[in-house]
Amino acid sequence: MAHWLRKTSTLGVAAVFGFSVAIAINALADKDAAPSASAEQSAIPLNELRTFTDVLTRVKADYVDPVTDKTLMDNAIRGMIARLDPHSNYMDKAEFKDLQETTTGKFGGLGLQVSMKDNIITVIAPIDDTPAQRAGIKSGDKIVKINGEFTQGLDLEKSVKLMRGDPGTKITLTIVRDGVAKPFDVTIERAIINVKSVKARMLDPGFGYVRIAQFQSDTTEQLHDALKQLVKDNDKHPLKGLVLDLRNNPGGVLQAAVGVVDTFVNKGLIVYTNGRDADSKMSFKAHEGDMLSGAPIVVLVNGGSASASEIVAGALQDDGRALIAGERTFGKGSVQSIMPLNNGGALRLTTARYFTPLGRSIQGEGIKPDVEVHQLKIADIEKVFSIKEADLAGHITNPTDTSGKADKSPKEAPIKQMINTDGKPLVESDYQLYEGLNLLKGMAIVAKRDAKRAGS
Repeated sequence: MAHWLRKTSTLGVAAVFGFSVAIAINALADKDAAPSASAEQSAIPLNELRTFTDVLTRVKADYVDPVTDKTLMDNAIRGMIARLDPHSNYMDKAEFKDLQETTTGKFGGLGLQVSMKDNIITVIAPIDDTPAQRAGIKSGDKIVKINGEFTQGLDLEKSVKLMRGDPGTKITLTIVRDGVAKPFDVTIERAIINVKSVKARMLDPGFGYVRIAQFQSDTTEQLHDALKQLVKDNDKHPLKGLVLDLRNNPGGVLQAAVGVVDTFVNKGLIVYTNGRDADSKMSFKAHEGDMLSGAPIVVLVNGGSASASEIVAGALQDDGRALIAGERTFGKGSVQSIMPLNNGGALRLTTARYFTPLGRSIQGEGIKPDVEVHQLKIADIEKVFSIKEADLAGHITNPTDTSGKADKSPKEAPIKQMINTDGKPLVESDYQLYEGLNLLKGMAIVAKRDAKRAGS
């Protein structure tokens, strides 16, 4: 998740100043072989800068090919930041522009969110309705080659840059996937990625579904519009419950995650961050107003739910506002501040960890769902549900059925017949969503009974 910290950076000035000092020290090395105590206690790392200058001089003089000062310094900065953690990095002007386009929801490429894990480019999640998703790329896939070239040794930004390109051009990724014996190639055609953050539809009378694919600057507004449309689709009746789908949502803008939680809770802490710098210590609280008026919520998550998704799931779980179902989430509990630099680039630096309202850190742990549901495939649902007591030969009659016939009063269609957008029964095409709807209906029944008892 990116926190946009817009403050003038002095990094460039500091680097130049430190570099100048290092050159001066290096020139006096023979005269001052042993650094004084005051030098060792100085805020400027004199010995380290002397070593840096020595390496820089040797590379410029002896490397097999000429290398410009700009390239060497850029590489030095990238290396310094990249070794901190998988999410901190230096961006030049073009890369910073790409990041800005990504957070506003329109950019060119494959539609992948990736991270560096064990020095391997690893897929956090494919973005909905993008070439990567349509090609079958999955959360956890490891990209070991790009167009035949090994990715080991490449930093994250360079790998992302290789995967982006002109729309209509093709790229071949070599994938290593858990459970698959050998690496395999996937060829994908690049496209302009127009990410629609929020999608919504009715699952069953009274029960809505909202999918958030990525947290963007306008996600909260899109969510509000979607909820209003669901009420219209429900004959202008309030919803009985909502499934909020955050599966394979890799995160995004912190403020968007806060806005989503605030849509459903009336008060209390949503998330807080804690770091060394005063600017990194923030807390966000909910405001009065629940657009569902307390109707139950089931949040679906999986291993591709990361960062801002985990903020939403963790806050709703701690508050008791929603039931979390699915699989344990990715476990990215850090905040990256985007610091624009004087050269038009930017520094993305991990500046804080975030914590759920009850003080849980998600870093490396993720959100454990209240109900664990794996994505299963059921090939022949009718064989499971088709036989009933009434089908057995010689079954005894129902004494309360005065007509002697089965009850013919109108009933809701069995949940097994719910049809997904692909035309298949929901239980076959999306088992986690099927179970999420089951849970939601159960919660709505319990809430109705509790309200009835309270009124009696």
